[in-house]
Amino acid sequence: MFPGQLIFLCFAVVISLLGVFVLLYEFRRKRFEPEPTEDHVFRCEECAYVYTDDPDVDRSRCPECGLFNSPFVF
Repeated sequence: MFPGQLIFLCFAVVISLLGVFVLLYEFRRKRFEPEPTEDHVFRCEECAYVYTDDPDVDRSRCPECGLFNSPFVF
């Protein structure tokens, strides 16, 4: 083998291994991370309790104090 071919082969192997590690990492990350929900986030104006409710709800009752709240906008 010529030195140029040997160097190219080493780089190709290293790049291929890095690609495989990236693919495995992304596969594991997607498998273990929770999926985002469509729920609205609410923050009570009275007691500052943060909670979620269904996406079709415009105003939700706080489970802590019972006050109706609008969705919290980030």
